[in-house]
Amino acid sequence: MNKEELLKELDVIIRGNLKEQGMELVELIFRYEGSGLVLRVIADRPEGGITLGECAVLNSRIGGMLEERGIIPERYVLEVCSPGLDRPLTVKQDFARSLNRRMRLFLREAVEDNIEIEGILREVKEGSLVIETDAGSPEVPLEKIARGKQIIK
Repeated sequence: MNKEELLKELDVIIRGNLKEQGMELVELIFRYEGSGLVLRVIADRPEGGITLGECAVLNSRIGGMLEERGIIPERYVLEVCSPGLDRPLTVKQDFARSLNRRMRLFLREAVEDNIEIEGILREVKEGSLVIETDAGSPEVPLEKIARGKQIIK
């Protein structure tokens, strides 16, 4: 099985397991770091917030499940963690959790001559966001957003 197929299988297995626990997969990273292979599972609750204790329980469950299935042939380190306060915002649900908060959007294409927009997220529509800036309140299509980041002061 090549790396891409393995990542897809891991995603399905881990996403399903987290869903059973009332959590969601934010990001799955599987790569060499230093001299070893690391599988990093970044998990959260749909409404946000996961404790260190929950990460430890998930680590044990996911590790046991992966060992039982034997789908990773090499030695690896499993890390289960929270996305933290600076969680990357990439999909509509991420933005909906950040309504009325200050954020910076990094765009694939310019909107009103800007490739980055900073302001307060005022509305999440079906295919766009309305963000209040000092210069106005542009509507930014979701497909033009590479990622967003909540600004924490």
